[in-house]
Amino acid sequence: KAQVAQPSDGDTIFKKIIRKEIPTKIIFEDDQCLAFHGIAPQAPTHFLGVPKKHITQISAAEDDNENLLGHLMIVGKKCAADLGLKKGYRMVVSEGADGGQSVHLHVLGGGQMNWPPG
Repeated sequence: KAQVAQPSDGDTIFKKIIRKEIPTKIIFEDDQCLAFHGIAPQAPTHFLGVPKKHITQISAAEDDNENLLGHLMIVGKKCAADLGLKKGYRMVVSEGADGGQSVHLHVLGGGQMNWPPG
């Protein structure tokens, strides 16, 4: 579905998770973002970080999104440490139809990551 979806300013699954309309196992939350365990893990540890301010795609990010996007990466790093990913992890940000659409961060770890990832 993400491959054929258009960037949306409307209601998204991430907005529903942020509003607590969809239950999830939250790892971290502050006024800027939310991190939670993925529902279809692609690694032994797989969680997502989403900004609370909606940004449709990285290519649409404005200069004033810089602190928020940097904060999201730091939250991902801290959550990875809290979850014991001492040997490393992979962070992935999707972009556009081929990448999976809206701005969210995947953090995957708990085992050797392969390359290429796609």
